[in-house]
Amino acid sequence: MEKEKKYIILCPDGMADFPLTELNNKSPLDFASTPNMDYIASNGITGLVKTIPDDCLPGSDIGSMSILGYDPVKYYTGRSPLEAMSMGIELMDSDVAFRLNLVNILDENGKRIMHDYSGGHITTEEAKSILETLQKELGGADFQFYPGVSYRHLMVAKNSLDIKGLQTVAPHDIPDLQIDEYLPHGNSSSGILLEIMKKAEDILKNHDVNKARIASGKLPANSIWLWGQGHRPTMPTMKEEYGIEGSVISAVDLVKGIGKYAGLNSIDVPGATGYLDTNYKGKVEYGLNSLNSGDFVYIHVEAPDEASHEGSIEKKIQAIQDFDKYIVGGVLKGVKKYQDFIIMILPDHYNPVKLKKHTAGPVPFCAFSPSMKDTHFKYHASNFSEKNSQNTGLFFDSGAKLFKNFLNSFNEFL
Repeated sequence: MEKEKKYIILCPDGMADFPLTELNNKSPLDFASTPNMDYIASNGITGLVKTIPDDCLPGSDIGSMSILGYDPVKYYTGRSPLEAMSMGIELMDSDVAFRLNLVNILDENGKRIMHDYSGGHITTEEAKSILETLQKELGGADFQFYPGVSYRHLMVAKNSLDIKGLQTVAPHDIPDLQIDEYLPHGNSSSGILLEIMKKAEDILKNHDVNKARIASGKLPANSIWLWGQGHRPTMPTMKEEYGIEGSVISAVDLVKGIGKYAGLNSIDVPGATGYLDTNYKGKVEYGLNSLNSGDFVYIHVEAPDEASHEGSIEKKIQAIQDFDKYIVGGVLKGVKKYQDFIIMILPDHYNPVKLKKHTAGPVPFCAFSPSMKDTHFKYHASNFSEKNSQNTGLFFDSGAKLFKNFLNSFNEFL
């Protein structure tokens, strides 16, 4: 039996939500069947943590950085440089990375609507073909286009593009809204971006991939959306900051990139899709195996967030229950070979299924180690939910403070 301390964080992206009348005034988390998270909440410690600092936009970039013990106010420079790191794209100091979504824009009587931020959840293979065309037609010395996963891609400006004052908006934050006021704006560079987006739209209109998608009854990815700009950040590794080493597991380049900047090993799991069909069991297997050589693993699951962006209560409940059964249940079973461990579960931010976009607010967390099981204190909860986590009265005003207590197994609260 292994004796080294093992640290495990499980993140169900966007799981936090509000009570819904359709669920008898319970949140999806409270309504779902989650025996494994309930076990941790009832035998461990639970409370709230502020993962999104004031004046920061709620998103997985800010949330995951915070969960991993880094102050986003100090280290965050933009979303896209983190994704570039994951994709193996080496940014120069003068480079500016942009997230490029393949989206579906709907024209309703002259009004252009953000119909689908994911281009109908376009496949990675289809998207790669589109990005190759964009690189051929629009790429060059000034701009480079890089394919990612599904609808998530990158464009890098190589000409020291001015981004001071430039404002962009995430497409998943404007579902079913007219896009005009959310297009890039704020400085002279916005005109350059708008021109690229217009040229790309003309290219995508007649692309073979979109013709095939339309013929099969699928939404075409008929436009691109540029946002999340930034220069590469500088941040200490987790070993330098906290004295531990480990791994990150996610289907999302953004989270992988944060992990890589933190000095974590990014593990690619076959079949990890970032959606409800992801390889849950594979993530657990690879995550637990990584603890044979490391102290720490961060397993991130995107599915609850995607379900919320779709506005599907049913899919969100399914995503939460699958996360509990396969991720939490699998980890609880497999981690028993280690004598000393601690598991913590928390979403990175709220994503209310009725709003279909991220919101700020303290999120619930629960944590468990074997030493907590027989203690009886006020921070236990009968089941894991937003309401019960608030009712314990335990609150951390930053992810960094929570992370430090996590590393110390919350000893001062036992």
